Amino acid sequence: MKIFKISLIFILILSGLYFFMTNSLLAEQAGSEDIIIYTKPVKAVSFNHKAHSEDYGISCNICHDKLFQMEASNVEKKGDFNHKSFSKGKYCGACHDGKKGFAMDKQCTRCHIGAKGLNKTGKK
Repeated sequence: MKIFKISLIFILILSGLYFFMTNSLLAEQAGSEDIIIYTKPVKAVSFNHKAHSEDYGISCNICHDKLFQMEASNVEKKGDFNHKSFSKGKYCGACHDGKKGFAMDKQCTRCHIGAKGLNKTGKK
């Protein structure tokens, strides 16, 4: 009977740990949905939607529908979605001019995460 109680307690502790770890992993994965990875014009450019909308308090109408359509990554289909347009104040360049947001040409690795590793999202 004593072994049964010890075994039962051990199983309950392991079950609790399992559910705690599973919930933590699910919460982490849910947060990664806020990150959009652009692949054009170059591969692996990370955009954190939650940081822009919630953390920095930028309202939706600042970017949508003037700079970006509501559908994620749809802007990649536009021929002028590139640094040349950004430097003229289009798309990301509307804010990332060194005044409103960090200058695009000064902190490349804040967005460009590389073609091989998607480490900012925890994937691959």
